Amino acid sequence: MPAAAAPAAIRPSTGDVQKALETLAKTPEVVGAIGEVYIDGKRVDKGSAGTRLLDGKGGVIPSGTRFRVGSQTKQMTGVVVLQLVKEGKLALDDKLSDLLPEVAEKDQVERAGEITLQQLVQHTSGIPNFFDDKLVDTFDFTTYYSPIELVKKSRTLPRAQEPGEKFSYSNTNYLLLGLIIEKYTEHSLAAEFEQRVFDPVGMGDSYLPVKFPGAVKGPHNHGYFPDKNGKPRDVDRLNMSYGYAAGGVISTAHDISAFQRAFVQNRLLPKELREVLMGAPTTPPQPSGQPAEGEDAQQQPALPCGGQPAIIAFKGSAPGFNAVTFTSPDGRTQFALSATLSVSNIDESVDPLLVQAAEAVFCPKG
Repeated sequence: MPAAAAPAAIRPSTGDVQKALETLAKTPEVVGAIGEVYIDGKRVDKGSAGTRLLDGKGGVIPSGTRFRVGSQTKQMTGVVVLQLVKEGKLALDDKLSDLLPEVAEKDQVERAGEITLQQLVQHTSGIPNFFDDKLVDTFDFTTYYSPIELVKKSRTLPRAQEPGEKFSYSNTNYLLLGLIIEKYTEHSLAAEFEQRVFDPVGMGDSYLPVKFPGAVKGPHNHGYFPDKNGKPRDVDRLNMSYGYAAGGVISTAHDISAFQRAFVQNRLLPKELREVLMGAPTTPPQPSGQPAEGEDAQQQPALPCGGQPAIIAFKGSAPGFNAVTFTSPDGRTQFALSATLSVSNIDESVDPLLVQAAEAVFCPKG
């Protein structure tokens, strides 16, 4: 009996990427956009639109350049943590107070003795998000904060729930996971990313900044964020302290597509552990329909077109940018999109624009 043919990848029409990005870049919210489509690891289309700088300045940036991926970094951190679980070096029910005794002894995390590793991974620990607009200055480009300093900032915020009670998105969870990785591997997080994620997947142009201020290497688009008067201000020098294990990785469309392909196809984690990480749901909608300041969804269903299974959107966001890798459920097709912005990254008009661009690629009309 002949083997069953593999299901066809969801493939965009030729030329749709450039057209979709040009439409996206014409909106007042977007300064520039780059994107590439991969099928079974081969680039089949690419595009670049808008300009490097605001007001049509700086020229167009090539689609192969680097950009910040935001909370797609959390997936990479989760992959490393769960690989350590697979290796028996950690367990999902390990308590934070045992993994990092100092955070309990110094009262840096409330109720650390009740919080498990799995709760950190799935955002159910109840630890407040350090990225609070009252505690973090978006335009502070010169002050370096260590991960534990940011963890301590969250200690001044009220808890919203019991450990394990419900989902509550918090970048602090992933700062703690980064510290756990470094303690139990005796290597830097950047080194573990290289060994366990970047090298195996072929992400040769990706890196986690380790030296302040951690700028994007090479020519790239600049993003903007409104100041207190509503005027867009260049945040290209985004304070890398706020990234680390929660959102610090800088990558390319090729590399982030390769990562998401390997992730969905269970090549980085066995299926049961990947599902633990995928059990970290999207950020609950706020009254505006958007995440709270500084937050972004790690994954969410999107684009149910033509009766096909819904495309998964792996998202990263921070002041100045949104980066989304749209991936087919079988992992064969990716559309990696990076948009630099002239408005707040949580402006309610931004996400629909990115989805419209993906729809033009994955669900072309006619």
